[in-house]
Amino acid sequence: MDRVIYTAMTGAKSTLGQQAAVAHNIANADSTGFRAELHKMRAVEVQTQAMHTRAFVVDASVASDFAPGPLKFTGRELDVAVRGRGWLAVQTPGGDEGYTRNGSLEISANGVLQTREGLPVLGDGGPLTMPPDSEIVVGSDGTISAVQVQEGIVNEVGRLKLVNPPEDELVRGDDGFFRLESGFPAPLDEAVTVEDGYLEGSNVNVADQMVQMISLARQFEMQMRMITNTEQNDRAATQVLAPR
Repeated sequence: MDRVIYTAMTGAKSTLGQQAAVAHNIANADSTGFRAELHKMRAVEVQTQAMHTRAFVVDASVASDFAPGPLKFTGRELDVAVRGRGWLAVQTPGGDEGYTRNGSLEISANGVLQTREGLPVLGDGGPLTMPPDSEIVVGSDGTISAVQVQEGIVNEVGRLKLVNPPEDELVRGDDGFFRLESGFPAPLDEAVTVEDGYLEGSNVNVADQMVQMISLARQFEMQMRMITNTEQNDRAATQVLAPR
């Protein structure tokens, strides 16, 4: 009888974890470039010398939905959206490369091109620095040009590092950025292009996530009811077998 309780308990625990992931997806439905989290449960046999019939439930398939989100026109010169597959490379606080689809960029007081969170955006040679008093133009291949309107001079500043590593090798960090599972930086991909003046929306389907939330709530209720029924059965069996 304890096998039922153990399976239901681990199932309820994993269901709560899935509910938290769905709530996180819904909370980021309006976050630029956000990728929905995917969770799936499966049964795993308990590895012991005895009791081989026992199993517990684990959240074993934590992944991400890499489907592109909708493009939104902003008209802002420092807004860029990656077309199709690909990522923008930034320098994280830990000094390594992180990959994001959030192309809402800005220029710091020191002229460094950075994200809204203040992380430097990487080019093909490292962080990019913009000249003062210039209009910034981003080409479809990620090339950044500084235009001095009064003098009519156009200078190429650098090029965004656009990468497209295999999606099954990417892992999401606690900071929200993706990295290669190997820990090495991804190479520049010449085929990745961007759209200037656009931002990519989240790929979260709110209606689908709400349906999943309701389904998970019902699963949790069923698992808790199973535990309650098992407890009642155990109590009834104890009364029958107890000596009188």
